[in-house]
Amino acid sequence: MSKNLRISVVMAAVAGLVLVGAFMLNRSDKEPAIAAAAANGSGQLVRADSHRLTTAPDGKVTFVEFVDFECESCKAASGAIDQLRKEYEGRVTFVVKYYPNTGHFNAERAARAVEAAAQQDQFEPMFQKMFSTQLEWGEQQVPADDTFRGFAADLKLDMAAYDKAYDDAGTLKRIRQDVADGKALGVTGTPTFFLDGKMFDPTSYEHIVQSLDAALAS
Repeated sequence: MSKNLRISVVMAAVAGLVLVGAFMLNRSDKEPAIAAAAANGSGQLVRADSHRLTTAPDGKVTFVEFVDFECESCKAASGAIDQLRKEYEGRVTFVVKYYPNTGHFNAERAARAVEAAAQQDQFEPMFQKMFSTQLEWGEQQVPADDTFRGFAADLKLDMAAYDKAYDDAGTLKRIRQDVADGKALGVTGTPTFFLDGKMFDPTSYEHIVQSLDAALAS
């Protein structure tokens, strides 16, 4: 990637994160809920079955995102998160948790499709597919099941296994566990980020970089 192109990518990422900030609640409003969750043990940021996009061998720093695939702000922030993953690969563990908004008609269906793909080790390709095609199926009041099944076929998944997983109650339970964790931790919208167990409201791409560097140095 040329220097100018990389700068363009980063600038787009910054713009996305600024947009994200406009949709997020003030951190101080959420801290009592987070403290309460920590006190009673409800809600976990990272479980054994949590989806890790990258894993740092030392496990020192973990960055968690609660995401809704139909959320425009999540899509806007996705480029920045992708860039961060590349820059901090091997040093920071990046985790994604589902948090479909009930106000988004196809959000939970999208999460089911991603989770069904994850069961065939295709979590990230389907995850990326959802954001790259969001304008095709998002903000609609008709089921996008067939569209998502088409994505699965494009990824050359075992379609019988995909269909079974997509309709399996266990898949929905897995997604709703993430939602329950998020609610217990004070998550009210998406995207919501946590850095080393603390809710983190980024104001810019550089803010995230500085915070990750500080966490790595501590």
